[in-house]
Amino acid sequence: MIRRLACMALLSLTLAAAPHPASDRPAIGGVSHLAVYSTDAAKTRDFYTRVLGAREGSDPENPAGKRYYFSPRQFVEVLPAPATHGPSMLAHVAYATLDAAGLRRWLAANGMTGLSPVQRSADGDQWFTTHDPEGNEVQFVQSASADTAAVPGAISGRIIHVGFAVHDRAKQDGFYRQLLGFRPYWYGAFDASKVDWVSQQTPDGHDWLEYMMVGPGSDVPLEKVDANQLGVLNHLSLGVRNMEEAVTTLYRADRLSPRHDGPQMGRDGKWQANLYDPDGTRVELMEFQPVTKPCCSAFTADSPTQ
Repeated sequence: MIRRLACMALLSLTLAAAPHPASDRPAIGGVSHLAVYSTDAAKTRDFYTRVLGAREGSDPENPAGKRYYFSPRQFVEVLPAPATHGPSMLAHVAYATLDAAGLRRWLAANGMTGLSPVQRSADGDQWFTTHDPEGNEVQFVQSASADTAAVPGAISGRIIHVGFAVHDRAKQDGFYRQLLGFRPYWYGAFDASKVDWVSQQTPDGHDWLEYMMVGPGSDVPLEKVDANQLGVLNHLSLGVRNMEEAVTTLYRADRLSPRHDGPQMGRDGKWQANLYDPDGTRVELMEFQPVTKPCCSAFTADSPTQ
């Protein structure tokens, strides 16, 4: 009897340690927000509200921060730059989930450590924080709002992707693809023999994460990765239906940021244009659908339509 109980106890421990199947993972539907640092709150406010047309709101995560909403569920979080923030102005990236507490339990059951407790804001949003293998802070946010309508006057109501510098693709894939279930979407480069950008969609939606590859195998040597380059690499993208119409709207209202470029045809076959906030973080306008054949690889998943 004692031996049988011991065997049952060992079996229970084994089952508890076994990975939970991906089918048990709460949905990760898309991008929630990008958080960036700012050295000049007034100039940053002007960029996100006047240039991009976002709605300013308080920040339940940090009383010193602000949120700039493109829709009730998607926004840029702006935080005061720490005295020792380094060359990167990226604070964290965040993805949307339908069940923050459940996703945290699932990650813990699959061996993930360094998970913060689930926090709740006064308006009902819930979130928790972890880090990817290269140390980037990652949040998962359960929004209390079901409203996805664009903020009136915003140049776009839809963040379709976020991107940041990546050094080790295999290491990052272990977290984003193997554990979380992000799905291949497209990859490409200026030089077709290299890989500069690796895009993978969220497991349960059409938004995507873009690895901005640096170092060997890419067009960006490590010695070039300074503050200016990191502002280009660490970015978010706003989806627009018609690039000519979007840029014309900004131009006619004198809303183009002092630093901007494009429109131009991206290597993925989509029209894009770039605006830059006062600290150099790039905000890319991108049409939802490609209009020509992409370089380097075919799309392996459907593009967002709105």
